[in-house]
Amino acid sequence: MAITLRSRWAFLPLILALGVISLYFLRLSIGHEAQPLPEAPRPPDAPKGPVYKDTHREIVPALPEYFPLAAKASSPADLPPVPLWNRPPEEHVPEATRLYIGFTRFWPLLQQAVVSYIAAGWPPEDIYVVENTGTMDANKRGLLTIKNPFYLDYHRLTALLGVNVVTTPSLQTFAQLQNFYLFEAINNNLTHYFWSHMDVAVHSHEDKEPFRSLYMNAVDVVRETQKPDYLVDDTGHKREWGIQFFAYDWLSLVNVKTFADLGGWDTMVGYYGTDCDMYSRLSMNDYAQPVQDAGMVYDVTNSLDDLEVLYRRRPKKQQATRDNTDDGKAGSHNSTAPLSNKSYLESTEEDDKGGESFKKLAATLEQIQQDKRDDKFRNSWQLRQNGGEGEPYYYDPDGFEKALQMTIEVGTKINEEKWGHRGCDIGAVGLKEGDQWRVEHDSTFD
Repeated sequence: MAITLRSRWAFLPLILALGVISLYFLRLSIGHEAQPLPEAPRPPDAPKGPVYKDTHREIVPALPEYFPLAAKASSPADLPPVPLWNRPPEEHVPEATRLYIGFTRFWPLLQQAVVSYIAAGWPPEDIYVVENTGTMDANKRGLLTIKNPFYLDYHRLTALLGVNVVTTPSLQTFAQLQNFYLFEAINNNLTHYFWSHMDVAVHSHEDKEPFRSLYMNAVDVVRETQKPDYLVDDTGHKREWGIQFFAYDWLSLVNVKTFADLGGWDTMVGYYGTDCDMYSRLSMNDYAQPVQDAGMVYDVTNSLDDLEVLYRRRPKKQQATRDNTDDGKAGSHNSTAPLSNKSYLESTEEDDKGGESFKKLAATLEQIQQDKRDDKFRNSWQLRQNGGEGEPYYYDPDGFEKALQMTIEVGTKINEEKWGHRGCDIGAVGLKEGDQWRVEHDSTFD
């Protein structure tokens, strides 16, 4: 059928009407989407903006000086000498004796640990403090104050005490720090290394004969591990060792190859539980973990009032007799005026090895250790500094502690899921290498 021109034009109004209606609804839709949703009505007394916690806290006063002689010293010669009986050989022993000590918070305990190791004969050049504060080079540049939890006296450690300081690029967990030690040892071609907690104090067994200093006893353990017949049984089978414990791992000796072969520490388990995991895996793979005795190692929460006592000195007998008649003249031990370092060194002498002052020192450290055991929060020392606001890389101390506890809790849960078991007795319940992440929860989850 033919369609005329007039019939074609008859549909045009209809088409135009449909187009106009379509554009209207499209515009209406776009306009509707662009409209913001109405806010929920606010209570009339509700504050606008964030609601802040009550974060008021008293800033803890600056810590006292626990090593006055070091504070006044201008060179290592101004510090007391290491007791003759503890002094290491003038020529370094052939064995490597690198000792890592990690640090994050509370300078007084780190200082005490370092000084006690030096006084017990450990060569300062072999001690490596690993500064794990997350404050980059701020301590090296002296930009933090003593009120800051992450403060350490870089100058005193390096220029006066003669130890090394290695700074981590960022704050690391305990497990990451352990792998950092391992990494450093591998890069320095070490077959073994020592590491210690920072919240310890040590001394040699002065009351035991034949006498060996803490350091030389540690060297003897290294030499023992290097003997061809070490851990060889009657059948000729040689068992490899993983770690040597001196008072658990407050001080320990690590076999680099063994730890590397096991893949190092599990960094997913950052803090508590990561030692259970590492040492259980050593046992599962039949690596020996002998217990050794080099000297006394105390787990402490406080510093001695004056670290000078670790150097085991006393007033010279002739000087002491003269001082008793001095009526407290300046420079005498009865005077309240502080001695200069030179006067102190000239007026004192080495004490008797294993004498009464040693027994007093040992009893004091034992009491400090007991105080820590009696403390429900055994690491309360970590909270004794809360200043530093406005200093480089400042982190709110309360927030840091809360975040740390949350991180610890998460790591503990990860370790429980990893082994399907709650507790440190991983190997004792029949778990073995290869069971990680493959077993269902056991009865400890009930």
